[in-house]
Amino acid sequence: MKLAIGNSRDFWSGVMFAAAGSLFTGIAVTYKLGTAARMGPGYFPFYLGLLLTVLGIAIAVVSLKGEGPSGDTFHWAPLFWVLASIALFGVMLKLTGVLFAGMALVIGSSLGSGEFKLREVLWLALGLTVFCAAVFVGGLKLPIPMCPGFEAFEQFRLCRI
Repeated sequence: MKLAIGNSRDFWSGVMFAAAGSLFTGIAVTYKLGTAARMGPGYFPFYLGLLLTVLGIAIAVVSLKGEGPSGDTFHWAPLFWVLASIALFGVMLKLTGVLFAGMALVIGSSLGSGEFKLREVLWLALGLTVFCAAVFVGGLKLPIPMCPGFEAFEQFRLCRI
């Protein structure tokens, strides 16, 4: 008996949900679960992961019977640009500060879009970076450098926050 996938998008979405839910459930069991009355740190992630796993399996099973569009090819370039930008942000944050790392993150991840327009992306990067710097460094007082640690930047009051 050959099993045919009726709706490949739903099938692979269900597999992804089930895999992520199983991962969260597996990690959550390493923490104390507790009871419903006295929840431990692993209680909520365990049951949320379990629910996600069951939901993913249900979606995958239903997709075997249904009809739907065939899956498109997987787009690797947008995934690469977004993940590479996040990794670059992590590397740059301590070295260049939130202002430069944030700009690089937004610009780099925007390259994954098919509708990249430099002027719009620069305005978006500037707005998001200023907002994140104001919230995380200025408001929450997280120990994140605002600017690079070079002497030339220390003359600006903004970099000494």
